[in-house]
Amino acid sequence: MHDINEAARNWVWQFFATDATGHDPYHTERVVTNAKPLAEAEGANIEIVELASWLHDLADDKFYDETSAGVKQVQSWLETNDLGQDDIDRIMGIINHVSFRGGFQEPMTTLEGKVVQDADRLDAIGALGIARTFMFGGAHGRPMHVPDAVVESPVSAEDYRNREVSVLQHFYDKLLHLKDQMNTTTGRRWAEARHDYMLQFLQRFEEEWDGRQ
Repeated sequence: MHDINEAARNWVWQFFATDATGHDPYHTERVVTNAKPLAEAEGANIEIVELASWLHDLADDKFYDETSAGVKQVQSWLETNDLGQDDIDRIMGIINHVSFRGGFQEPMTTLEGKVVQDADRLDAIGALGIARTFMFGGAHGRPMHVPDAVVESPVSAEDYRNREVSVLQHFYDKLLHLKDQMNTTTGRRWAEARHDYMLQFLQRFEEEWDGRQ
């Protein structure tokens, strides 16, 4: 699958070349880098995992005006590259369910999907997750922190996607939940240190915000 993975990588670099929200091509590169050893450790099909990792953001509806446009493009691209229908179905099943939607997404049903989702979530936490979160907030004009804000919990995936909260609130909405939502034993183990780093960061942030440091 070397040629198709290289073609997918080229598509990622073309599509996300100017992204400033934390979904730049280096994010996808890191997801692939995380996914391959995760797949090996968990006994998943590495070929399926690698290709799905390259494609996982290209089908995400948040990057398109029409909700289904990305899924259609990726499906067509896979068919054009002469991938077998079974492999296409497995990859599309993964990328259709990989995104975090406020906890309202359907659970992954395949080991390969669980590995890709864990690899993506690992890049959403720790030092890189902190950096990406502030990138996203800056790109969308979100405040860093609103201390007195009263924030209701999202009631649906659409509510989660459309709400405009501070960057710090995003840690409590999503990032601090990811450690316990990892699918695999290896993913959960790798997430521990990244989760702890975020807790240290949040404590220090709030101390400096309040003038205690």
